[in-house]
Amino acid sequence: MSVPQWLAWAREIEALAQSGRAYTRDDYDRERYDRLLALAADIVAHHSTLQAEPLLAEFRDQAGYATPKIDVRGAVVRDGRILLVQEKSDGRWCLPGGWADVGVGPAEMIVREVREESGYDVAARKLIGVFDANRSQSPADFYHAYKLIFLCDLLGGRPDPDHEILAVSFFPFDALPPLSASRTDARHLAEVQAHLVDPLRPAAFE
Repeated sequence: MSVPQWLAWAREIEALAQSGRAYTRDDYDRERYDRLLALAADIVAHHSTLQAEPLLAEFRDQAGYATPKIDVRGAVVRDGRILLVQEKSDGRWCLPGGWADVGVGPAEMIVREVREESGYDVAARKLIGVFDANRSQSPADFYHAYKLIFLCDLLGGRPDPDHEILAVSFFPFDALPPLSASRTDARHLAEVQAHLVDPLRPAAFE
């Protein structure tokens, strides 16, 4: 799924302005970068249901050189079924996971995310792939992100969703519920299946 051109422009404008604000020492340049942030917020608000002012406030909170964020997801398979969680935000389903925290390694992060969102204890076995998350993201997921998907071994636990999750369940790959495409899409699950068929398959990357 391609990103709308307006969204690609808005993301680039915001990133350039954020980096510019981080390094400029000139008050006039700072005003120009602030104006670029406002333009990026206006573009997104015009094409989506988001409001410009809260979005602009969020943009201003981003500090330092603009880089992609990291989203980690865990693929847990039991009896040929994939573990999915239902998000409260959109009512759709995805692999458990979320934004990585500073100071936590990727494997440790995905173990924690799976436990918090689903209630299951897992161990990260291998990296399935590194994907450009923005190829399928919606305007509500503004920032450029890389998605790391890990194949995980199920160790124990029971369904116990956290406050952001409505339900937890295992599904056959050929009978999936509606997916939350900004979090998990068909290409991610196809890569999971390919690794299950071929344990020696190398990690995918884009």
